[in-house]
Amino acid sequence: MNTPNPEASPPSRVASGWITVLLIALAAAVGQAFGRFSYGVLLPAIRDDLGITNTLAGLIGASNVSAYLVGTMLVAWATSRFRLLHVMRFGLVFATFGLFLVASTKDPLMLALGLSVAGLGGAFLWIPAPVIAADALPDSQRHLAVGMMGSGIGFGIMFASVLSGTLRASHGDGAWSDVYLVQFSIGLGLLVLTFFLVRHRQGAPQGGAGLGGISALQRMAGWAPLIIAYSAFGFMYLLIMGFLTTRLEDDSLWTSGDAAFAFTLMGFSMIFGGPTFASIAKRFGARVTISVAFGLWPIFVGIVLTGQYLPVLVASIGLGFLFSALPSLITLYVVENTSPQDYGPAFAAATLAFGIAQTVSPPIGGWIADQNGSFALVFMLSALVSVLGLMASLRLPSNV
Repeated sequence: MNTPNPEASPPSRVASGWITVLLIALAAAVGQAFGRFSYGVLLPAIRDDLGITNTLAGLIGASNVSAYLVGTMLVAWATSRFRLLHVMRFGLVFATFGLFLVASTKDPLMLALGLSVAGLGGAFLWIPAPVIAADALPDSQRHLAVGMMGSGIGFGIMFASVLSGTLRASHGDGAWSDVYLVQFSIGLGLLVLTFFLVRHRQGAPQGGAGLGGISALQRMAGWAPLIIAYSAFGFMYLLIMGFLTTRLEDDSLWTSGDAAFAFTLMGFSMIFGGPTFASIAKRFGARVTISVAFGLWPIFVGIVLTGQYLPVLVASIGLGFLFSALPSLITLYVVENTSPQDYGPAFAAATLAFGIAQTVSPPIGGWIADQNGSFALVFMLSALVSVLGLMASLRLPSNV
């Protein structure tokens, strides 16, 4: 993207590039897995410890994605005026501070504030991260760098799930704050490493991206169906990620340990989903690969609805692959179809639509669950929206 490395890079430079990719992938884990998705893993414990309803729990979750939404609008402005590396560093600082706030409170209002700070940081971190990682590697490996962002998130979710299951088993529901404290400590250490070791060559931004990055986005081929597909993903994934453990514990009567194990398997498979589907897209094209991923989603959701132990575990692995794959594929599409000047604002504008969808998703899911006493309709809604994503992805340019 911005000054890609030549194909014949010396081994030392390639090794340094992979260190950069690894650190950025772990930073993505702090901003996304810790700052956002840990809440879904810990939701049953947080809800029961604080004595709140599913609707209020959904609203608290929405505070995170609402802040993420605001962050995307600010990032569209920031990336047209500041270098991507500076924007990413700012995001990591805020994401880490948000984890500290969450770990330090047992009050629902302060919990929402901490998640909001983490959500704002997540937007500033996530949008510039993929292209910084891609620019650290030779052209032939850039798709793997983008796919590794999903791997970092998957690793973070798996870690959060294992840690949650262990601490809840020994200390009860109140241990959720200890999980966030451990995550804050990891984020703080990674923050230091990132500031000292991660570098990115980029010319000075020159502005001209238009309001919210819309002008830059519209210069990208296939921007309209991509926006619809990205929005569909934003709505459908949080209905699963945010309520999977609660669905399994409340509706399917799984133990907290079994539900955490399913989430752990999902996180583990996410480590491989991004790079795997990015490699498939390099061979068969983004349009076909994105369409296949959307088409598989309702199948795995339907299996989860059965509540059967082994099939649900297999479906959790499949959903983990797709959850990592779809944002990686969409990000890769933007990376490969925008100029260095347009990437940041264009991806921010695309993420804005995604952010709106994921902002309304948790409270809608929580409300539906409270009204019906079950999460079955919530999961059915996720499957239905994935069909909309499939239809949109089929309208992407056929040559991509």
